[in-house]
Amino acid sequence: MSVTTQDHLPQGRPLAAKLGRDDWLMRSFILVIALYLILTLAFPLYAMLSKAFSTFQFDLTQIELQVSDDQGNFSGEILSAATLNEELDAIPQEEMATSSDGRLSLVPLFPDFSFRSPVLYKIRGTTPEAVYLIGSERREGTEWTEVDSNTFRKVVLRPVKSVGFSNFATYFSTPSLFQSIGNSIFISVISTIVTVSLAFAFAYALSRSCMRFKGAFRLIAMAPILVPSLLPGIALVYLFGNQGMLKELMMGESIYGPYGIVLGSVFFTFPHAMIIITTALAISDARLYEAAVSLRASAWKTFWTVTVPGARYGLISAAFVVFNLVITDFGLPKVIGGQYNMLAVDIYKQVIGQQNFEMGAVVSVVLLMPAFLAFVVDRQVQKKQVALLSARSVVYEPKPDPRFDWICFAFCSLIAVFILGILGVCQFAALIKFWPYDLSLSLKNYSFDLMDGGGWDAYRNSIKLGILTAVFGTIVVFTGAYMVDKTRGFRTGRSLFQFLAMLPMAIPGMVLGLAYIFFFNNPDNPLSVIYGTMTILVIVTITHFYTVSHLTAVTALKQMDGEFESVAASLKQPFYKLFARVTVPVCMPAILDIAIYLFVNAMTTVSAVVFLYSTDTALASVAVLNMDDAGDIAPAAAMGMMIFYTNAAARILHLVASKGILKRTQAWRTR
Repeated sequence: MSVTTQDHLPQGRPLAAKLGRDDWLMRSFILVIALYLILTLAFPLYAMLSKAFSTFQFDLTQIELQVSDDQGNFSGEILSAATLNEELDAIPQEEMATSSDGRLSLVPLFPDFSFRSPVLYKIRGTTPEAVYLIGSERREGTEWTEVDSNTFRKVVLRPVKSVGFSNFATYFSTPSLFQSIGNSIFISVISTIVTVSLAFAFAYALSRSCMRFKGAFRLIAMAPILVPSLLPGIALVYLFGNQGMLKELMMGESIYGPYGIVLGSVFFTFPHAMIIITTALAISDARLYEAAVSLRASAWKTFWTVTVPGARYGLISAAFVVFNLVITDFGLPKVIGGQYNMLAVDIYKQVIGQQNFEMGAVVSVVLLMPAFLAFVVDRQVQKKQVALLSARSVVYEPKPDPRFDWICFAFCSLIAVFILGILGVCQFAALIKFWPYDLSLSLKNYSFDLMDGGGWDAYRNSIKLGILTAVFGTIVVFTGAYMVDKTRGFRTGRSLFQFLAMLPMAIPGMVLGLAYIFFFNNPDNPLSVIYGTMTILVIVTITHFYTVSHLTAVTALKQMDGEFESVAASLKQPFYKLFARVTVPVCMPAILDIAIYLFVNAMTTVSAVVFLYSTDTALASVAVLNMDDAGDIAPAAAMGMMIFYTNAAARILHLVASKGILKRTQAWRTR
């Protein structure tokens, strides 16, 4: 008698599980949010890349002309515009290269031209694609158009588009532009080394010592997150500028340049590095240190053989995060960079200063490369990270050591003085009447309506932007994270969504903002109606900070057992009831963290919105930039401090609300 076993079953494709209504709804949600990311991220980036590889040049061979006599009779020969230019050399070859909005008058081809002349002119294209303008009227094709001399001066050629690497060749052949690459990398590397070193020492003191006031030091270290990156630049000007309080300490060197950029970068990137390294140092097995003691290893050897290897992934991640933040930052080098060119500032100069959008797109692509490379390397390093704690691990508890604790306290005090000093100088600058001649205190610098930058409306717009970003961003991010984490199957769609969700971290804000100009400011785009409105500012802010929020949500969701979904399915309860009644309350701490993260960053961001705001949607962070440009440095400091106090108040409100909400939603955590 034969027995049928699994080994004798025929080979074939595994049976697909039957999809229910919930499965289709969840997949639909994934596709909708994925479409949002495609429209707000992928398409704008494609538009920017297309712009970077597009070159525009006037082609005189596409235009033919004929000139009448004084009686208006056309008996002369038909002239090519290119031939005329070769004979007269009226328009140099270097002026033929232009932007997409370029205009070229034909008047220079006729040295004896007079707009009062009775002479008439005929113009036509040599190809059906030839385009020219008569005033604002577009003409194209090979049909003759007759105009008088007064109208002829309004005739201009439109450039011809071609695709290639000409823009990049121009960029790399321009020494001042090309030098920005070396400057940006140099500043980023130096800032990374200094910041990570200081942050590691600070985090080590917090986790490996028994010094007092750990909570206060940690709180002070987090303060730079609450201010825009422009603010430390303003403080450094008051400290070490040409009329600074401590300018003698510069020993003849100028703060306007690499010194100022590095100091300011250390200030605003320090908390980011500290958070990552503190988390890495918190995961330590006490048994390793006990083994080192039993082997009579010195403290120094234990540090290099146990502590540093255990925190290496945190150190590497912190280094890449700091590098990305510095190389993509715009506000700080704009305020204190002086003539020291940086890539992010070059984008601003090309777009705002010279209206050269193609070259701005080229610089954006160049800036995108090191930022994206750092992101990819960081992701690869994180994949290699292994668990440092097992079920048998023992949590490391530092032992009191008066000498070591005093050293740690002294070091942390120096860092705290540096951070509080920067903030204190900014507040001082915001209150004095006229530095350095009248140091009496006044609130006149808070009269923002009398300054350039948008006034108090800009501040109110920032609060509005922060609230809208926090509300809608949290909904979109958490819903998307839930769907991609809990959906069964649909591997391709989920992988695509994960890729799109991780991509914003690698895109600098300046690049994203410029990409939005090319995509949303296109008349052929039906979404162009949102350009210049608060809507586009909310969208770009959510997209810019999507990745960190998504990772926070996914981390919280992965802590929930999949049995919740199984039980709900067995009870025939739809997924949205489980989502609303179980998932959201359980994950409320993460949801609140996402909301406050988005609010704070919406208040402080500059790079992502500097190209997109309008007169009605001016923001406080951009107002700081504009007032600084206008020479109103003290009011700029005042507006920066208003952003700081608003974010600090939001943090306090977040803590108070969290305690109340979590008391109601997290009762299950207590016994």
